[in-house]
Amino acid sequence: MPAGEIIGTVQGHASGHGFVIRDDGEPDVHLSSREMAAVLHGDHVRVKLMGHDRRGRPEGRVVEILRRGARLLIGRLLQEDGHWLLAPEDRRYGRDVLIPKRALASAQDGQVVVVELTEPPALYGQPVGRVVEVLGEVDDPGMEVEIAVRKFGIPHAFSQACLDTAQSLPNKVRSADRQGRVDLGDVAFVTIDGEDARDFDDAVYCEPAVVTGRGRKPNGWRLLVAIADVSHYVHDGDAINADAYARATSVYFPRRVVPMLPEKLSNGLCSLNPDMDRLALVCDMLVSARGKIHAYQFYPAVIRSQGRLTYDQVAAALTPDKGRSQPLDNAELLPHLRHLHGAFQSLLQARQRRGAIDFDTVETQIICDDQGRVTSIEPSPRNDAHRLIEECMLAANVCCADFVRQHKDALALYRVHEPPPAEKVEALRAYLRALDVKVSVGDEPSPQVFQQIADATRDRPDAEQIQMQLLRAMSQAVYKPQNKGHFGLAYDAYMHFTSPIRRYPDLLAHRVIKALLDERQYKLPELPEAGELEAEFAKRLQKRSGEPAQESGQKTGAQAQRWELAGLHCSACERRAEEASRDVEAWLKCQYMRQYLGEVFAGTVTSATSFGLFVSLDELYVEGLVHISELGDEYFQFDEVRQQIRGEQSGTAYAIGTPVRVQVSRVDLDARQIDFRLLADTPAADTRGSGKKQSARKSAHKPDKANKKPAAAKAGSRTARTAKKHKAR
Repeated sequence: MPAGEIIGTVQGHASGHGFVIRDDGEPDVHLSSREMAAVLHGDHVRVKLMGHDRRGRPEGRVVEILRRGARLLIGRLLQEDGHWLLAPEDRRYGRDVLIPKRALASAQDGQVVVVELTEPPALYGQPVGRVVEVLGEVDDPGMEVEIAVRKFGIPHAFSQACLDTAQSLPNKVRSADRQGRVDLGDVAFVTIDGEDARDFDDAVYCEPAVVTGRGRKPNGWRLLVAIADVSHYVHDGDAINADAYARATSVYFPRRVVPMLPEKLSNGLCSLNPDMDRLALVCDMLVSARGKIHAYQFYPAVIRSQGRLTYDQVAAALTPDKGRSQPLDNAELLPHLRHLHGAFQSLLQARQRRGAIDFDTVETQIICDDQGRVTSIEPSPRNDAHRLIEECMLAANVCCADFVRQHKDALALYRVHEPPPAEKVEALRAYLRALDVKVSVGDEPSPQVFQQIADATRDRPDAEQIQMQLLRAMSQAVYKPQNKGHFGLAYDAYMHFTSPIRRYPDLLAHRVIKALLDERQYKLPELPEAGELEAEFAKRLQKRSGEPAQESGQKTGAQAQRWELAGLHCSACERRAEEASRDVEAWLKCQYMRQYLGEVFAGTVTSATSFGLFVSLDELYVEGLVHISELGDEYFQFDEVRQQIRGEQSGTAYAIGTPVRVQVSRVDLDARQIDFRLLADTPAADTRGSGKKQSARKSAHKPDKANKKPAAAKAGSRTARTAKKHKAR
């Protein structure tokens, strides 16, 4: 490649300019609006470096388009001045697509459609496309999910080969399936899930046990975690496996799930329904009274769940003094639940001694009617039953990682959560110092330090603000074949084992364990070449860590490379699912808030930025933007260290946790954007010490044309997300 040229992927911006995310992980290269005229978001290009723009960013000129990005776009069909246009749902494309009248199919003005590009953009011409699918009206129930799965490229229709293979599977456990398995049909396993759960992939059982010493008096617990044995039915090379790998995870939306496996498996053969024989892989543990896993073993089994319980039922049964709103149908299960609760308390105490991070967060759930319309957004509190299942799953996941790690030559995907990077630690240290938080943060802080900070500031009015900064300081959890521990959970090794119905890494973990039990090594077959999704994720990881995906000193060879690719793919699909879920939630919140235009609410600042404040409504649990131009007729400065905006003249400051009163001024469904107007009768904010200027402050802001609103201030972008089926992390 000629000197001064680089290769990368175009990342567009709604305002028309863009960036090239370099393949080598070096800093992004800015593309002007003129340079973006002939390319689209997602194109792979060769760029000549042309110096720096006025903001000091490396700038480039596109010299060759190596590969075009997506050929299918989703958006709304619009008719303007006699011309038909597609307004892409993904605003990073930055321009409309021209649709010739002959290429409209049966689409009508305003409908949501899928368009195939037939002509790429040119310097002086728009891209051209044709309608290939009409999804319907923008307000049709469920349209938000139809848009999201296509917008983010989530596979949402199983291949016919996958469906045919699933249909050929038996409807129940056969005699041949029982061979080589432990019969646990008489063990009182139960499943504990949410009210609306449909797939039950884990069951638990506990009894008192003698863990240490030779006495007869129990001094611990025997805890059994049985996980649906998906690997018995889904094999390398078959059509179900191909579709499962492409999805890598189930995607959860309000009122709908895009599953990783066909329903014949996820709600049938591999769902641990009560009073039905099911195949399982069991983690059988001895847990001491202090919560230490003294011993464990894995083995395939046949189980028969004796109860489908909900979190609320179990919590009520374990705390009868608070009333039992949902009594157990089978009272014989109550002693077993008390044993589970005893093991849970031991594991929880061990977690606290270990110093694992356990922040108090409030998740929300979107409540919809039968037509899919949002009726309310409510907090989704966790009770002891949620925590009980989480600790059981964590214990099984740790045993899985330990079992694999003991076999030195075994390869698998660890769930890796690395310590915070140095620059984030320094930013956190400066932030805490500015708030006078008296907790020392070293260069390599332990998870105990993060938990100590949260505990020490729990009663402060800015506790939520501090906790959010702690979360932002931490790294992103990913799947890797290299074990680097789990910082947040304070584990030396951690894997995902407990949800093979909905996570592909768990299915791989089952295959590895079963191979090791048979005294052989599991060989990962050749995988599809890295697609754009995982390639982009690999570049992001490399850019963040400064290391190539395959670190030096690690195992090399074809198998190691395949596991590396599998980890990147599963991590990228997980992020894709999260982004799609957030997009749907933002859509639903915007749709919900249209009825409240002009109304006034009390709210709390959840984030301060250089362009304004994000405010969460106390009553409705919806977030929107108060642009900086709405704050008043004076200069406001963004203090990056304190994460607040402060008026230069008045000293009025707005930071995370500041109470405000706002009016809903604008709702943009297409942009997923809610705007608020700050009311003059808002309670006075902090006005302390505005005389000294912080060195970290950004340039002053005032309400003028320089303070344009960002193109996509997403609805609910920083609020607690919709509660999903609670599983181990």
